[in-house]
Amino acid sequence: MTTSSSRQAILDRIRAATLSDSNSRADVPRNYIHHGALDAAGCLHLMTERLREYGADVVESSFADLPAVIVRQLQSNGRRGFVAPPSLPAEWLVAAVVWEIDSNLSNEEIEHCDGVVTAASAGVADSGTIVLHHGASEGRRVITLLPDFHLCILRASQIVETLPEYFARFPQPPRLATYISGPSATADIEMTRIKGVHGPRFLSVIIVHDEI
Repeated sequence: MTTSSSRQAILDRIRAATLSDSNSRADVPRNYIHHGALDAAGCLHLMTERLREYGADVVESSFADLPAVIVRQLQSNGRRGFVAPPSLPAEWLVAAVVWEIDSNLSNEEIEHCDGVVTAASAGVADSGTIVLHHGASEGRRVITLLPDFHLCILRASQIVETLPEYFARFPQPPRLATYISGPSATADIEMTRIKGVHGPRFLSVIIVHDEI
């Protein structure tokens, strides 16, 4: 059998298996939990608890106090220069720090900044996960990976309890989404926890209470 025919045989088998799998999906039992039992306050409490367990810094704010809280979080460790997505709300671009608006900044320019500030698309309380869909107020994925510090602003109304509830809210999420559960860290090598391997070492989250 030639290399070309061997390759075709493998592809044919994959195609046949895939078609067979798609036809049987309707018969797969889906007995997992689809909806959590917590109310909005419970989801907020659990989200905060999980994030802090991971080592993230979490504060709450009203919309009116948000600019002042942003200043406090950005200046807490002497940081001065930050990357911002192109459509970050103007009132979040506080004058107390220096901003670099991402209009295709180079990797070197991004790494030169002390951190990044973004919005978010959702939060999953059960796992303490923040979801970025990388829209105009969340920015390109690269700006949330290279800086050492990430300040993420999450609305309380964006928090759901379980992952199935997130997918119910976003039945067709974008092909590129980032799921953040705490600061970047790994313990793959000799069980020693190393921070910042594949993203920011420091994560700060402001949870904003929606105005009624």
